[in-house]
Amino acid sequence: MTPPPARPATGRWIEDWDPEDEEFWQRSGRRTARRNLALSVLAEHIGFSVWSMWSVLVLFMSPEIGFAFTPSEKFLLVVVPTLVGAALRLPYSYAVTRFGGRNWTVFASAVLLVPALAAFWFIRQPGTDLWVFLLVGALCGLGGGNFASSMTNITALFPQRLQGWALGINAGGGNLGVAAVQLIGLLVIATAGSAHPSYVIAAYLPLIVASSVLAAWKMDNFAAVRGAPGAQREAARNPHTWIISLLYVGTFGSFIGYGFAFGLVLQSQFGATPFEAAQYTFLGPL
Repeated sequence: MTPPPARPATGRWIEDWDPEDEEFWQRSGRRTARRNLALSVLAEHIGFSVWSMWSVLVLFMSPEIGFAFTPSEKFLLVVVPTLVGAALRLPYSYAVTRFGGRNWTVFASAVLLVPALAAFWFIRQPGTDLWVFLLVGALCGLGGGNFASSMTNITALFPQRLQGWALGINAGGGNLGVAAVQLIGLLVIATAGSAHPSYVIAAYLPLIVASSVLAAWKMDNFAAVRGAPGAQREAARNPHTWIISLLYVGTFGSFIGYGFAFGLVLQSQFGATPFEAAQYTFLGPL
């Protein structure tokens, strides 16, 4: 049997973890696992919101506030973060086995300040070039990787009889981040009008900081999450992996694709105002 890779000597680690031991689980394991799950959901939720933020921001971008982008350019702004987030799923899955769930969650949460602050700055600069927003959108794709690392981390924390429940809570709570940012966009448009997209971003700046601090303070690294070398290559050789991946394109892929693009479709193809588009965009993700 190939030994697991040596872990870095950083962060707070729990070496002995056996959730299948009922006495251990009832004594302390359940409380520890649920605490890590709750903070994982929070970090993943915010990551999804940052990832899908451009599905909202494009509804605000009009010549009236200094952004005369065509519908195709706006769709490109929606596509780029999606593509980057999808590409990051594999390295993010590996990273949590290498650096630990707590350590990687702290990093993956804190790094979201970079695209959020960049978006906050440039969305307030009329006439900013499209390539700048594409770069910022690509950085927002970092939030899409959080899902993979979070799911990888949570799996090993619960006994097998509860893993479906735990992963469902983790995934559902994270995916709600898409609807949450779209609802915040609707709230901003309804109260402040469609000329203030920076308000949407501003709502998330303190949440990103809070998520990072809470993860550093209350989460744990688990030696049980470490992966064996070559595990991803071995999975790629299994034909079932590719079958499930194709199914995933049609399920999660459709959810993300429609959820990100629906508001822009309503605006560009049906003449909906930003408020009218925002009224319906969140329903599918929710």
